[in-house]
Order: sequence, then structure tokens, then C-alpha cells
Amino acid sequence: MAAAPIFLNGMNLSILPALFLPEAVNPESDRVLVLVQLNGGNDGLNTVIPLDQYGSLYNARPSIIIPESDIIPVTDTVGFHPRMTAIKSIFDQGRMSIIQSVGYPNQNRSHFRSMEIWSTGSPAQESWNNGWLGRHLDQQAPGFPEGYPNVQYPDPFAISMGNYVSETCQGIGANFAMALNNPFSLGQLAEWGGDDPLLTIYDHELAFLRMTIGQTNAYATGVVQAANSGNNIAVYPQTNLAQQLKNVALLISGGLQTKIYTVSLGGFDTHSGQVVGGNPLNGKHADLLETLSDALLAFQQDLIQLGVDNRVITMTFSEFGRQIKSNASFGTDHGDAAPLLLLGSCVDPQILGQNPQIPQQAGSQEALPMQYDFRDVYGSVLMDWFSVSENHVKNLLYGGFQYLPIVSQCNTATGIYEPELDAELRAVAFPNPFVDWTTIRFHSGNEWVRLSIYNALGSEVQVIADKRFGAGEHELRFDGSRLPSGNYYLRLVTGARLHMLKLLKV
Repeated sequence: MAAAPIFLNGMNLSILPALFLPEAVNPESDRVLVLVQLNGGNDGLNTVIPLDQYGSLYNARPSIIIPESDIIPVTDTVGFHPRMTAIKSIFDQGRMSIIQSVGYPNQNRSHFRSMEIWSTGSPAQESWNNGWLGRHLDQQAPGFPEGYPNVQYPDPFAISMGNYVSETCQGIGANFAMALNNPFSLGQLAEWGGDDPLLTIYDHELAFLRMTIGQTNAYATGVVQAANSGNNIAVYPQTNLAQQLKNVALLISGGLQTKIYTVSLGGFDTHSGQVVGGNPLNGKHADLLETLSDALLAFQQDLIQLGVDNRVITMTFSEFGRQIKSNASFGTDHGDAAPLLLLGSCVDPQILGQNPQIPQQAGSQEALPMQYDFRDVYGSVLMDWFSVSENHVKNLLYGGFQYLPIVSQCNTATGIYEPELDAELRAVAFPNPFVDWTTIRFHSGNEWVRLSIYNALGSEVQVIADKRFGAGEHELRFDGSRLPSGNYYLRLVTGARLHMLKLLKV
């Protein structure tokens, strides 16, 4: 039994409690979601650079900031790191969406806990023991793993490239993912050929082990057949991430019916050596961004040339961003929100959200507040890509889910646009800076509005309003007398519309 985790690819033998999802993906759908996990906490301010905040950003991180002349312009106010030329070409083709400042309320800056939150979709104050995609798949495959594979579902529901299955795919009784390195070298595990085991206290575990070995062998046969039938046309870099994505494209083109793939790139915990030799264009983070950028471009080119690009969208995510200020080791420390990238021919080409607002004098430990809850991104992908209803998404993720228009259903339009915030939703505060209180003025339609205050550590410290407002102009008084002085952020949300406003208490 000590060898069981090897046979099971890390599957848990216990039966885990789960949230109920009434409806899941249409089994006839051939759409695929590829998750790219950036382990360690990616520095979003060094990835998608707010050009209109460059002066304040320079004050906060003079030892690591990219020279303004070297930044790759995306729009008049947004730029990419200079080593991300490949991703810039994807954006220029109208195949990428940048979602600004994605995170969750009350960010936990622990690697393990924060990645657990991203994987399960749980609130920050709760611990769930199943993944958001695992819950999504549980209704599609009742009783899994018993009875699978079968005629309707002959292939793995999910594949994790590497040695470990992804926690995002943990279901009620087992993980829906199969860990895979080389799709051509899957051997057959030895199966029990004797009589049924004696009645012992371990009968349940032994039966589960025998069933899973048989399941693994059956899945392996289909994976090898798909690998032999598939093809790659694009030239991939010789990096681990690129080879993971190359195998994903290979299996998709080979006809494997797997819906979910996870790949990963580590090394983003750049406390030191983010830049080296006094040159901000070199260092750990620059190398990682080039690796990510080049691999994603090769993958997109391959999907297009293979004729399967309308079936696949790719999403990057990391457990958190980095702090605004650099540290004394030419690096950055754990922060809060960061940009999320969504790629594919069926993605709305856009920059969703405002540029982060950087204080002229950022304090110690300060990071970017959340604009968009990551669960809203997850749920919007489930709705538009896998045809899950909004009510079911709320059951799967959280009741406060807000739909975001990020998948275009493969419209033919390829124009890139940067959505403008609705002028009726903009907020102002006066006085700002303030001492004890300030007045918030905003316009809205006849709609539900949530106004909340976040501190510079990513925590929601006060909800000013969470109710329906009539159409027109409104004023609310915010009493901040009990808060310490420092930088704060007003977050105004109604439906998919959002506005952020920087406040300063002195």
C-alpha cells in the first residue's frame, strides 16, 4: 500500500465531501481549456506595465524597473516587458485578453494557502478539499472513478503535464486528472491476476487500487494512440514549458477527448535576482517571461496550423502578484493582485479593467488591490466556453459571481479594443487626501451597487454600500477616522462594470 500514490498519480483514497453542481459541461462539446500555472507569484507590474504610472513606479522600484524606452508599447497606457515580443504578436493578432489586477478579497500571501484558494475557488477564510474543475466534472461523471473509462467517456477528463495531478481537478472520490510526462512512453502497470482479496480492513483500499490500476492502463492506451495519430507543425523552443504545450497540441490533434489540460512554469518567487548585473533587461524574471512568451506563441501557432485553434483557450494564473516596492536584493516580495492572460482565437481581444494606480510614495508591504475576483474569470469561462448556466456557476463558485465578457464564441471580428469605463459609473472623492472622512460621489443606473474600501495589503476593510441604487447621482460619506493613515482604494462595482479610485488618508 505504500506504493499506492505512485499507481494512483497522487489520487486520495478517501471519499472527499464536495459542493453540488447541478449541471456541468455538455459531453458533446469538443472545447478544451488549458491552464498555465505560474508557480511562485508572478510580478505583474513587470509583466504588464502601466505606462501612465511610470513615474510613481520608478520611485517605488528604481533598482529593477524597465527603462521606459525599452518597454514594448501595447496601447498608449500599457506596455509589455521587452522580453515578451512573442506575446505581443499574439495580442496584435487579436487572440489575447489582458484582465487587470485579478485576485481575491483578503489576499493570503502564503504560497501554499493562496494556491489552494486559486485551485479550489474557496473564499479566503474557508478551506475546501476539492477543486473548482473537479466540482465541475463531478456531475458529468457520477461515481467517478468507478465505471470509467467507458464508451461515452473513453479518455481522461483532464491531463496534468508533469509528475503531479492538479488540485483544480480534485473531485469527490478521486482526482479527474492523469499525470503525464511523455505521451509516447506510457507502459502498462501490472494488474492483480489472483483471486479476490481476503476479507480484511483494507479491502476497500485494495479494491480501489486494483480498479485504478486498470483505469490507468485503459487511459494510457488511448493516450498513446492519440499521440501516434497526432501531429505538431510549429517549431517549439527547447524549454520544459514549451514541450508540455507541444504535447498538449499533439494530443488534441490526435483526437483525444480530454477537455482540460494543466501545465506549469516555476521560479516566479523572485525575492532576489529578479534583475542581475544592474541591467533590468536581464535576470530571473526576464528569463521566465521570455520562456512563457515564446512557448505560448509556438502553442498558438501550432493550434492554428493544425486547424484546432477554435477549440482551445489558454489561461495563465499565479497565486499572487508582487509588492509595489522592490527590496534590497534586486527583487520583489509577496503581494496581492496581478494581471491574468487569456489566449485563443475565441477570446475577446481586449484589456479589461483599469491600469493599477501606483501611489507616488508606496509604503512597505503595499501591493495592488483586486479589481476582478478570479472566481468571476473562472465562472465566465465556464459559462461562455462550456455552456454552464449562471445559476450553476454561482453554486459552483460563489453567490456574488459577476459575469465578465471575455470569450467571444469565435466571432470573426479581430479588432483589438480597450474597453472604456462607463462614464456613469465613475466615482470621485472629496476631500482626497482626507483626514477623518471623505464624501464619495458616483453615478449609476437603477442597479445593484457595491462600494468597498481596500487597504494597501489587499484586504477589504469596509463595505460602504451593497444595495440597489436608483438612476442618477449619489453621495455617501465614508468615515475613515479609525483607519491608520496610508493608501486605500475605493472599489465600485455594478454587474460587469468596475471603477477603482485611489484614496489617501493623512
